[in-house]
Amino acid sequence: MPEWSFTLLVNQPLTAEQADVFDHCDAFADGSVSYTLGPGNPEDHACVPRPGVLRELSCDIDAPTLLDAVAQAARDVRLVPGLRAVGVRYDDLVTLEEAAQRCGRELSRMREEFAGFPDPEPGAGGTEFYSWREIAEWLARAGVDVPEAPPGLLVADRALRLADALEGVDVPPGTLRSLGLPVG
Repeated sequence: MPEWSFTLLVNQPLTAEQADVFDHCDAFADGSVSYTLGPGNPEDHACVPRPGVLRELSCDIDAPTLLDAVAQAARDVRLVPGLRAVGVRYDDLVTLEEAAQRCGRELSRMREEFAGFPDPEPGAGGTEFYSWREIAEWLARAGVDVPEAPPGLLVADRALRLADALEGVDVPPGTLRSLGLPVG
């Protein structure tokens, strides 16, 4: 089963209490989802993470499809009281394996056939990371049509954003049906 790497956006930075629940939750015991916890008193620290990173969970989920992986992570996040997924995104930096997964092609053979494959990003250490945007541009020059974002990612992101927008809002079932949304 493929492993899907993505960033799940959550409604708030994790509190210390939520982090404790997260750390003791069986759904996250395999380490497939990780978070960054900010300091309790940011003003007491010289270097604190940028605020956005505190609302992101790094996910590496084994699932049949990307949509299944995102759905699994979003479901599991709800096990932490007060926390919910509100969006999802792919990051630009990828390994060759992740790039191959995104485009659905084996890249090693293509790299031999077509010149100009992008160089790895500098300073990555032992693992080589590449810019997905540069790889997608290279694929386009090689005649491969690669969508900017996979359909499963777009569906997952839009569904999570809609669910977040509907959170706590009273919308009549007839209105939801008129909008083409399932009512359950």
